[in-house]
Amino acid sequence: MIPDAVFAETLWQFLAPIRSLLDDPAVSDICLNGHRRVFVERAGRLELTEARFETGEQLASALRNLAQFVGKQVDAQRPILEARLPDGSRVEAVLPPAAPDGPYVAIRKFPKQKLDVSRLVELGSLTPVCARALEAIVRAKLNVIVAGGTGTGKTSMLNALSAFIPHGERVIVIEDSKEVQLQRDHVVQLEARPADPKGRGEVTIRDLFRATLRMRPDRIVVGEIRGGEALEIIQAMTSGHGGCLATLHATYPRDALTRLETMSMMSNVDMPLAAMRIQIASAVNVVVQVKRMGDGSRGISHVSEVLGFDPARGIYVLQDLFVRRYERMTARDDVRSELAYTGARPTFHGALGEYGATWPSELGVSEASVVPAEDAGG
Repeated sequence: MIPDAVFAETLWQFLAPIRSLLDDPAVSDICLNGHRRVFVERAGRLELTEARFETGEQLASALRNLAQFVGKQVDAQRPILEARLPDGSRVEAVLPPAAPDGPYVAIRKFPKQKLDVSRLVELGSLTPVCARALEAIVRAKLNVIVAGGTGTGKTSMLNALSAFIPHGERVIVIEDSKEVQLQRDHVVQLEARPADPKGRGEVTIRDLFRATLRMRPDRIVVGEIRGGEALEIIQAMTSGHGGCLATLHATYPRDALTRLETMSMMSNVDMPLAAMRIQIASAVNVVVQVKRMGDGSRGISHVSEVLGFDPARGIYVLQDLFVRRYERMTARDDVRSELAYTGARPTFHGALGEYGATWPSELGVSEASVVPAEDAGG
């Protein structure tokens, strides 16, 4: 068997035309539209580079080598490849015949230096007072969903929030592809595995989640909720496994809940829709919405508390605790915005003390001013 280090070096040689881009810390994404057009994202903006592969076959050979490196196969019958480079970068590729003018490749790089909360505050992704509010939310074992579109920084935000998990808690991470880098010591990382070309050896997120429930987790972190496993996660959140953190794709906080609803239906469990909606509204306490602004910068756009489900109107009831207000574009096309507290009173405020968590005093919420959960409106 070829040693992994030798195999990895061979792979890097196949990727020599874009190796300098892979090594450039300023590059966050590399997009290949065929072998001649290579784009990169720097500081949130895409730009065309001079890098290129000599032929489409040269690029296809690199992708076949990558598939072999991760134990997969790519050919005319299997033209889509999901893989990870030796440095952890995520690769999604579509080859002919599914991509007649391809191959098309997207490489998502991950910063070698972890983005902690203080750094995100410096970048304007959130404010110091919002950071302290999120610290109270995480410490109090509220269930948090980080929602956003592709490339909005969901995983980076999840990693940063993990720093608020108290030391000594056992955290189990479940992912399709290892991306989450939790800033804690006692972490167990589990990774799903696709079936081999003969359909053997598949390990799904749902398989791992069921195993996790018997591994004494204090916290469960799901890198991304994608399908039917959503129902198991929701049921775990409502059955004593508090403090869950997860990401999913959604444009707005309410969309995150309807996406959970849709994915829960993919579980093939026969559950009345009304009961499912009540479970989702009870399970998820807070949605942290992240967004990419018009200038390419990323940050929190909403921190919203889930108050319940209103069957009369058929909608989830949320209240925004923090909302980003947009002012204007500067002469340099930078977006001026501010993440501001809305003045809303969180219904979970009274439960923070049980975990030694404290809501920021400057937000002016006293015990007497908190609306009981059963009286909260829309």
